[in-house]
Amino acid sequence: MKRIMLGNEAVARGLYEAGVHFVSSYPGTPSTEITEFAAKYDEIYAEWAPNEKVAFEAAFGAAIGGGRSFCAMKHVGLNVAADPLFVTSYTGVNGGFVIGVADDPGMHSSQNEQDSRHYAIAAKLPMVEPCDSVECKEFTAMAYDYSEKFDTPFILRLTTRVSHSSAPVSECERQEKPIREYIKDIGKHVMMPANARKRHVVVEERLRALEEFAYSCPFNRVEKNGSSLGIITAGNCYNYAKEVFGEGASYLKLGLVNPISEKLIREFCEGLEQIIVIEELDPVIEGFCRSIGIQVTGKDVLPLIGEFSQDLLRKYLLGEEASSSMIADEIPARPPVLCPGCPHRGVFYTLKKMGVTVSGDIGCYTLGAVAPLASMDTTFCMGASVSALHGFNKVRGEEDKSVCVIGDSTFMHSGMTGLVNIVYNGGHSNVIILDNSITGMTGHQENPLTGKTLKGTPAPYISLEDICAALGIAREHIRVVDPADMKLLEATLREELASSEPSVIICRRPCALLKGVERKPALKVNNDKCRACKSCMKIGCPAISMTDTENGKKAIVDASMCVGCGLCESMCPFDAFEA
Repeated sequence: MKRIMLGNEAVARGLYEAGVHFVSSYPGTPSTEITEFAAKYDEIYAEWAPNEKVAFEAAFGAAIGGGRSFCAMKHVGLNVAADPLFVTSYTGVNGGFVIGVADDPGMHSSQNEQDSRHYAIAAKLPMVEPCDSVECKEFTAMAYDYSEKFDTPFILRLTTRVSHSSAPVSECERQEKPIREYIKDIGKHVMMPANARKRHVVVEERLRALEEFAYSCPFNRVEKNGSSLGIITAGNCYNYAKEVFGEGASYLKLGLVNPISEKLIREFCEGLEQIIVIEELDPVIEGFCRSIGIQVTGKDVLPLIGEFSQDLLRKYLLGEEASSSMIADEIPARPPVLCPGCPHRGVFYTLKKMGVTVSGDIGCYTLGAVAPLASMDTTFCMGASVSALHGFNKVRGEEDKSVCVIGDSTFMHSGMTGLVNIVYNGGHSNVIILDNSITGMTGHQENPLTGKTLKGTPAPYISLEDICAALGIAREHIRVVDPADMKLLEATLREELASSEPSVIICRRPCALLKGVERKPALKVNNDKCRACKSCMKIGCPAISMTDTENGKKAIVDASMCVGCGLCESMCPFDAFEA
C-alpha cells in the first residue's frame, strides 16, 4: 500500500520497518516530525530528551545494549551532540544506530547555515542523503543493516526541502529484530587513551572498507544518457538537476555522501566533456573531485549561500530567466511576529520601556527582537543568553541594567549550567525564564517541565523554582509573576535589578495556542473613546490595526484573532478597549 508522506514521516516509517526499538531526540525544525511520527508506533519506545547531547547518548546506550536506536536533531543540534558523535566512531555499535540530522539551507528556521557533511568527514562516519520521501524510508531502513555490518553509526542527512516535502511511499511490514546479546568489552567501549589509540586503527580500517563499499553500494545511482555533460549531485539537488537538464545529461547521484568512492567518480567522468557538481551548501563533493584531479564546474558558478531551486540552476548554469511562475514579488511582506495573546509580549514591551540590555536566546521569544518591541540585544545559540549575560556583566559591571531571557524548555536544555556559572563565580546577573508551559516554536512538544512524556503518559512534575534554588539562587530572589500584569512585572524587575544578589524571575503564563487554555472574549474598541494615539500599537499585537472610520483613523481589533489577554487595555490611556 502507498501513502503520501512527508520526508520526516517516511524516515519514521523506515525506523518502524527496520525494527527500531528506541528513539530519543530534542525537537528542532526541520527534524521534529520524525520523532513525533515515530512515537505513534507502539512498537517503538520514543522520548524527548532535555537536549541533543542527552538524546544522542541515550540512543547510543540503547544501541550498545543491543537495540536498534535512532536520534534526530537539526544541524545546530549536532553541534551540541558533537562530543559523543566523535567517540562513537571509535567505539562502534552493537545494535544498529542511525543519527538523523536536518540541515536548513536558506535558514528558514535557524540562526546559521551549516553543512553537516563536514561532521561526517571529521568523525570518519558514513553519511547517507536521500532526495525524496521514498528514499527517506529506504535509506533509513538500509542504514541499520549496514550500521551493524560495519559496526558503526550511520548519519542520515536531510534538508528542509526533503524533510517537509511529500511523495507516495510504499508501506511494508515491520521486520522484528531481537535485542542483540550484550558482551562486556572494555577495550571497545571504554575510551581511555590506551584503548582509544587501538580503536583509531579500527576506524581507519573501517573507513577504507566503506570506501570500497561506496563503489557499488545501493545508495548511489548512475544514469548514463549518452550525453557529453555529466552531473554529480546529491539529495534534493538531484531533483532540481533532473528538472532542468532532463535526459540532456548523465547523472551520478550520490546517496552515500561520505565516504565517496574515487573509483566511482573516475569511471563516471570518463569520456565526458563537462562535469558539473550541484550541491547545497559547501563544495564537499566538488572538493573531493578536485583533490583527485577531476576538473569540474561547481561553486565557481553556483552560490555557496542559500537553498537551490530549478530557477537558480537555470540562471547560473544556462543563463536563462526563471521559467516558473513566481508570485513572491507580488505578495506583501509578512514578517514573523509573536502570536496574539503571547505571554512574552508584555515582557518585551516592559524591557524596552525600561531601556535595559537584553541577552536573548533561541525560541519564540527571539521575536522580541522584531519591531515594534525590538528589545533584544543579542541571540547566539541555545542556552547562551545566561552565560553571555554573565560575561557581559563581568567586563561592564552593568548588572543593574541588564537581563537575559530564556524559555522554560531552553533553560532545561542548556540554561541551567549558565546559572550555575553565575552563582559559582560570584555574579549577580538577572535571569528571566519565560515559562509558557510548553516547547513553543517547534510546535508544542512536551518537555521535563510539562508533566507529560512524548507518548502522552504522566511524568513527574519538575519545579523551576526548586531547580533554581538547588543551583544556588536564594529563595527570596526567585520571583514568579504573570507577564500580563505589566505593572507588577516592572516593579519586580526594578527590585531585582537594584539587588546585589543574582536573581531569577519566572514569567509564568501558558502559550495562548495551547489546548485547554482559556480564551477570554475578544475585545472591542469604543470609537468614541479612541483618540488614535497608537499606544496600543506599541505591543505589536497582530490582532490590532488602525483603520479609517467616519470619525477618522481608529484602532480596530480582529475578533477572529483576539484572545482577550488584556495587554491593550492596560496600554490605552483612554480606556477605549472593552470586552
